[in-house]
Amino acid sequence: MKVAIASDHTALPMKEEIKLELKELGIEFTDLGAYSDERVDYPDYALKVSEQVVQGVVDRGILICGTGIGMSITANKVRGIRCALAHDTFSAKFTRLHNDSNVLALGQRVLGHGLAREIVKVWLETEYEGGRHQRRIDKIAEYEKSSCSYVN
Repeated sequence: MKVAIASDHTALPMKEEIKLELKELGIEFTDLGAYSDERVDYPDYALKVSEQVVQGVVDRGILICGTGIGMSITANKVRGIRCALAHDTFSAKFTRLHNDSNVLALGQRVLGHGLAREIVKVWLETEYEGGRHQRRIDKIAEYEKSSCSYVN
C-alpha cells in the first residue's frame, strides 16, 4: 500500500506524527506538503492528494488541517474520492468497512496526536466489507458520472 499525505500550515505537527505512524506500520508514503508554517490554502493540498488517489499513483490519502472539515469538503469535490472525516477509531473503522473511503481527513485542533495515530492505524488496517454496501458506493459513482447536479 502507498499513501499520499498532506496538511496545511496549521497541521504540520500532526502530519509529522502520522508520518512516524506510517513508518512504524511499514507503509510507503509521499508527503505532498505543506513543508513550513508559512500560511497556505488547504484546498491546494486536498486536491493534490485526491488527484494522486484517483489517478492510481497512491492507494489512499491522508489530509490534515485545523479541523479536517475544509480538507474533507475539498477532497469530496474530486470525482471518485470518498473522503471521511474521523474523530474516533469506530468511525475510522466503519468508514472503511461500509464506505470504502479512500481519503481520511483529520483535525490538528480537535484530536490529540496519540488518538490521531490510532485512527490512522485502524483506517489503514481495515478492509472494505463490500457486499450490501457496494450498491450504495455504486449509486454515488453513478451520480458522479452523470455530472448532474441540482442548481437553483
